[in-house]
Amino acid sequence: MKRKLIFMIPIGIAAIIIFTFVGGTSVQLLWNWLMPPLFGWRELTFWQALGMLALCRILFGGVGGRGGRRYGRDWTPEEKARFRTRIRERWGWNRPETGSSPEVTQQ
Repeated sequence: MKRKLIFMIPIGIAAIIIFTFVGGTSVQLLWNWLMPPLFGWRELTFWQALGMLALCRILFGGVGGRGGRRYGRDWTPEEKARFRTRIRERWGWNRPETGSSPEVTQQ
């Protein structure tokens, strides 16, 4: 389990940095390509574009907290159990379904 975390944490950090750079740059390029010629608005810097990306995420995409809901439908109990089982198998967690204390076994 610890070996997986050692590899997953740097990959996660790199993914966040890449997403931020690609997202900010794409918003900046699209804005600067369309808005000044069409409407006469001024061009954006990278940081302004990143702020626009965050603002659009908050206004139109939400910030999470939906519980188990995705795309307007709830998961059935069977889907939830199947998902939990697949995650436990993938990450090597062998925790009983009804147990109150989380037990993590190392392989």
